[in-house]
Amino acid sequence: MSSNVFAGKSPVQVIALAVGAVFLVVGVLGFVPGITSDGMAMAGHGSHAMLLGIFQVSVLHNVVHLLFGVAGLLLGRNAAGAKSFLVWGGVIYLVLFVYGLFFGEESAGNFVPVNMADNVLHLALGAGMLVLGLIFGRSPAQQRA
Repeated sequence: MSSNVFAGKSPVQVIALAVGAVFLVVGVLGFVPGITSDGMAMAGHGSHAMLLGIFQVSVLHNVVHLLFGVAGLLLGRNAAGAKSFLVWGGVIYLVLFVYGLFFGEESAGNFVPVNMADNVLHLALGAGMLVLGLIFGRSPAQQRA
């Protein structure tokens, strides 16, 4: 039996599984005192908790990371699901980036919450996931063309 968890997986599956695992880790770390500062609220801009002292988080924000992690692990079990996770997850994070631009850190509309560091990360995540999903999610016939 192979000890490599990625054995027999396509590149898009490996990427989706890795991204999903990272989301899970970040979601868990968002609840760990010392890695995340005190002052966490359920949701909204009133949450003053900071993951790694940089990213504003709340219970809702951490739960979203956990859900994205589970989605990545489940959808990464086959190539079509992995591509969907990366492409649609990328689109969602790009929308979240735009959302963060329109709702300032102290705005009541900032229910997630997000700060400028989150916005930059969401842009990079969204673009990265989308591009990786489109490039590595192509069928072998499309890759040869």
